[in-house]
Amino acid sequence: MRAVAKYGALTALGSLVLSALVVAPAVGDDGTDGTSGAGGTSSAGAGGTVAAPAGAVVPRTEDAAGIRGVALAARRAATAGIRFGHCPKAEMLPAPIACGTVQVPLDYTEPDGRKISLTVSRVRASGKPKQRQGALVFNPGGPGASSMYFPLAAEMSEWKRIAQAYDLVGYAPRGVGRSARLSCEDPADFSKAPTDSPAEPSESYKQERIAEAKAYAGGCAENAGSALPHYTSLNNARDLEVLRAALGERKLTFMGASYGTYFGALYATLFPSHVRRMVFDSAVNPDPHKIWYGNNLDQSAAFERRWADFRAWIAKHDTTYHLGSTPEEVQRSYEKVRAGVEHEPAGGKVGPGQLQAAMLGAGYYDDYWAMRATALSEYLKGDPEPLVAQASPRPRAAADGENGNAVYTAVECNDAPWPTDWEVWDRDNTDLARHAPFETWDNAWMNLPCAYWPAPRQQPLDVRTAPGELPPTLILAAERDAATPYEGALELQSRLAGSVLVTERDAGTHGIAGGNNACVNKYLEDYLLRGEAPVRRAECAPHAEPNPVSLDERSGGRKLPPIV
Repeated sequence: MRAVAKYGALTALGSLVLSALVVAPAVGDDGTDGTSGAGGTSSAGAGGTVAAPAGAVVPRTEDAAGIRGVALAARRAATAGIRFGHCPKAEMLPAPIACGTVQVPLDYTEPDGRKISLTVSRVRASGKPKQRQGALVFNPGGPGASSMYFPLAAEMSEWKRIAQAYDLVGYAPRGVGRSARLSCEDPADFSKAPTDSPAEPSESYKQERIAEAKAYAGGCAENAGSALPHYTSLNNARDLEVLRAALGERKLTFMGASYGTYFGALYATLFPSHVRRMVFDSAVNPDPHKIWYGNNLDQSAAFERRWADFRAWIAKHDTTYHLGSTPEEVQRSYEKVRAGVEHEPAGGKVGPGQLQAAMLGAGYYDDYWAMRATALSEYLKGDPEPLVAQASPRPRAAADGENGNAVYTAVECNDAPWPTDWEVWDRDNTDLARHAPFETWDNAWMNLPCAYWPAPRQQPLDVRTAPGELPPTLILAAERDAATPYEGALELQSRLAGSVLVTERDAGTHGIAGGNNACVNKYLEDYLLRGEAPVRRAECAPHAEPNPVSLDERSGGRKLPPIV
């Protein structure tokens, strides 16, 4: 497998603080750090953005059997509750965080059939009893990411006041971690390195990747068996309703980041009267005709813009990095590094695929900019160690990385129709790669198993609420976000009546809630703590750009610890 682009956010909780604990959204499909977030997207001008077939009806609501099934499951969960106790050692969560499980049907049309258990974590609100407003449930995206770590945010200064008012609740969605874990291949194969990552793949390379995609789809079907069709965004929304009931909450307070905004929007569409407050941080475009092929094309185009932002920042700090004083010169320096690791993988493990995955992390989070620029600079000066430290696969993370990728693939492939003709993929990605080469083909390879998916595909639900159906909801978006392009936030606002959009202008970090922009955090707190929000739209100035940091000890620079 290669570098990946997903819909998942770390920065909402401080990406550098929690990266060691948030395995699924932080691990690329080659096992490197910091490469992901929510299911990919890319596009600008590419043809053939396929979703529903011509003439297909995109349903607004789900079938009657599913409605009855989720209502029954929620009633049972409300009666059973969740028995919280000490967290298993595998979760690496200290007291006073507690863990438990909630049962949900594998298939909501058969609520008396097979059940699966979802793991849940919680830390109680730290304020006085009269301050408590209930439970705040968080999902960081993926698909395939867990929020079991979320209660740790209670100790972070940006979350202190929210943690006084709310129990912070995390959970592992179906298929993730210990929640009926899904796997599609051997983790050792998933994290193999070094790998290639050609911007202009040859015909023979394309055929190799087609064969890999077919084998991966087959592995998912073999390992999951009859459960495979039930890993969907719609079921994730239904599971959220059961979790609400199990927590004893009459109405749900939820924050979803990246992909979490999509099934959060599905929840709002299906259960608007059960919503108390909802925050959508870095919104996926919910247009049914964008789920998911078109969104992945849009994402690759947006990563090209963000890669340009990173190169411009490096050029501005040429006296620190010596990689070039223009973005074009920086690109040439990057190509030298790429050629170097292709000829001789750094540390024996970092080839073009691992280099690409590491640099993709900089497209998600500008927290990584100084480290990634330093790695490139030091490599060209003859010291590959910073690059090896940042880009090498992490064997301990391989199993969780493979698990996250398996759930990502299953959900996106099940959610919607995909082109099944390779010529469509080849045409669209070839056209797009002409002006967006940075991530286009790697994104295509990641999603290509969906062309050969053995399970039935759904038609995406039409996310939409009428005026008065839903209480005010809060959408947060960075204007230059690559993983979830800004157009998605505008589309989501147009579909959720009464929603409010707060934009961080001229910024591109993916996941901005609880980060380093005080203006954004004030809007978040005003909404969650007091139910206050702007009338329709508001703006925040961008957070400060990263400070360049030299790791060249010969010039007196300080060493930064590698992200592990």
